[in-house]
Amino acid sequence: MRRLFVLILALGLPFLAFTQKSASPVVESMLIFPGQEKHVHGSSMVALPNGDLLSVWFYGNGERNSDDVKLMGARLPKGAKAWSEPFLMADTPNLPDCNPVLFLNQSGKLFLVWIAVQSNRWEQSILRVKTTTNYTKPGAPIWEWQDNILLKMDDRFAKEIATKLKALPSHAIGWAGYAPKYDEMINAAALDPMKRNLGWMTRIKPLLIGENRMVLPLYSDGFNLSIMAISDDQGSTWQPSLPVVGRGPIQPALIRKKNGNIMAFMRDSGDDPPRVHISESTDLGETWTPTIKSEIPNTASVELLVLKDGRLAFLGNDITDGRYRFQLYLSEDEGKTWKWKIPIEHVEPGKGSFSYPSFIQTPDGMLRMTYSSHVGTDQKSIKYVVVDPSKIK
Repeated sequence: MRRLFVLILALGLPFLAFTQKSASPVVESMLIFPGQEKHVHGSSMVALPNGDLLSVWFYGNGERNSDDVKLMGARLPKGAKAWSEPFLMADTPNLPDCNPVLFLNQSGKLFLVWIAVQSNRWEQSILRVKTTTNYTKPGAPIWEWQDNILLKMDDRFAKEIATKLKALPSHAIGWAGYAPKYDEMINAAALDPMKRNLGWMTRIKPLLIGENRMVLPLYSDGFNLSIMAISDDQGSTWQPSLPVVGRGPIQPALIRKKNGNIMAFMRDSGDDPPRVHISESTDLGETWTPTIKSEIPNTASVELLVLKDGRLAFLGNDITDGRYRFQLYLSEDEGKTWKWKIPIEHVEPGKGSFSYPSFIQTPDGMLRMTYSSHVGTDQKSIKYVVVDPSKIK
């Protein structure tokens, strides 16, 4: 058994914490395209009404500093055993395109939202969007409309940050002996209209509520915190929520709790120890509690989903020193405790990197995920894995 485990670690294969008599819940695992040298990252996936799966990711010689970065996609037709050849999804001339998100609104219109990185700085990113209802044919969707999403934060943004930072435990973080404290720097930046209205970035799918509301999670590397873009007309117009304030809560993943509250799990980009941040909204995403740190270790990525059987699923890097482990957690009590922890990827440190998942459940009950799979310098791809939750008992 020990030799088998060593072999699994060496190959970067999923190792599942089940007895020999238990059936593996992973029923399918493949790379969307062969591993290669260029940077591929930040995938998103959507299940289309015709049964096809559509995925997107960014691809190029780097990230924000490489102007050749564009969005590529692939399709897994219903019943097919392999993904299509990659095709172009979006390319803003002379700017890196990153962090795409694919989703359907309540009427079945397909959205692609992403960032174009101006001046090669995350803090100067602008939100872009494409939509279409013409997406059932092979290959890339035929986009029917494209625009930017422009959000305007007023003085309430700065007031909310100042108020919520005071509600957090006192912290004397500073960049250097003569530098202001972290909180003071964030408060000062929040008063600047240029800074607070630029640089909001996508990462994870929105939460759809009722017939019209969509809550799209966003984050800022400049402010090191998050907001929501909220639409009450199925994505025709957008308004910002008040910020989700903490010391480093970014890239929110959202679910609706049984009591109607929205809960956000967020990647930790703040102080030690690195843990998943949690915040709640009692008003459908307009305002948020100051974040608290959970017991889940975290250094890179999170995703969240309520399953059809009522269990809460968390997917991400639950370690404190890298991206070499990637696990699926399941909870029966909305995250108070996690009864199941299933490793999806686990290799030795330095032998691989797995992160930035997209996570959905299709009508057949299967959990389907895509994520960045980087093994060595020349085996970079997007991986697709299918899990049968009925086998996790």
